[in-house]
Amino acid sequence: MKLGRRTFLGAGAAATAVALGQLRQRPANAQFGFGRGRTVNLYSSRHYDTDDQLYEAFREATGIRVNVVEADASQLIERIKSEGQNSPADLLMTVDAGRLWLAEQEGLFQPVTSAALSEAIPDNLRHPDGLWYGLTKRARVLFYNKETVDPSELSTYEDLVDPKWRGRILTRSSTNVYSQSLVGSLIAAHGAEETETWARGLVANLARNPEGGDTDQIRAAAAGLGDVAIANTYYFARLIKSSSPEDQAVAETMGLFFPNQDDRGTHVNISGAGVVRTAPNAAAAVQFLEFLATPEAQQIFAESNNEYPVVEGVAVDSVVAGFGEFKEDSLNASVFGRNNPEALRITDRAGWL
Repeated sequence: MKLGRRTFLGAGAAATAVALGQLRQRPANAQFGFGRGRTVNLYSSRHYDTDDQLYEAFREATGIRVNVVEADASQLIERIKSEGQNSPADLLMTVDAGRLWLAEQEGLFQPVTSAALSEAIPDNLRHPDGLWYGLTKRARVLFYNKETVDPSELSTYEDLVDPKWRGRILTRSSTNVYSQSLVGSLIAAHGAEETETWARGLVANLARNPEGGDTDQIRAAAAGLGDVAIANTYYFARLIKSSSPEDQAVAETMGLFFPNQDDRGTHVNISGAGVVRTAPNAAAAVQFLEFLATPEAQQIFAESNNEYPVVEGVAVDSVVAGFGEFKEDSLNASVFGRNNPEALRITDRAGWL
């Protein structure tokens, strides 16, 4: 019996929890991966096989194994809560500041003070009290159909409510945390009342009711179902790199635009991680976090999943580099994470499905 990268939660969550309870009563045993000292038990909602490179690189550098349990962030948060003081989890890694905020609200993290992390990771990409640290950046930008939109027409997120975009905007559901965090950043910039007016205007300009993920929005714009899609940059990089002729056609049809370059900058979200309050291997967990902020690990993040590194001086993937440089919003990620509940209330009232 071995729990690794493909231990998913779902219908079998209760049985898995029982199995973990039994394992905790055994002596430390590397076979099971939940012993103390030379292992780190990572609960991760990052579902990228390429992250295996990071775990192997850390093991080679330190001799410490990384054991991974994967599931959606909400499932992992509930699991750690249910496991309580006996949880084997050392680290929780998620793919949005909003989810990190949820875990923070549940009291799941312990503060970490690390000179290495503080030096490597900018202030706005980590929690003010060291509860979590950003590890990669995701820019949420505008993709436009080059056959129907002149990029000179584009400017800001705020401009998407202009009547000229009526029936032309594509975005995913407001229940998605990426949407909530974008709205949370607008709340920070303009306040709740003005942001609600913006949300109502965006809904009025939608080409269709929100459906699907980020790639679906880009595909829909390429197919003429709308003209401008809101999505993260790394999805577009995947289409460019795809061997599928259909994906190549979508990538050729679409252009990328970084909004708000003349004011606060483009909204940038993060994936990040924090050390669990009850971590049985806390020292090793901090060591793993510090490793993830090294140039070596940041290069793997950048090249394997087309994300932006958080550490200055690390090169981005060559395809991503082709998107060009841009000004980033310097808002601390904890702020738009904290604004997520208000963002959801605003989008509900605005009719953003």
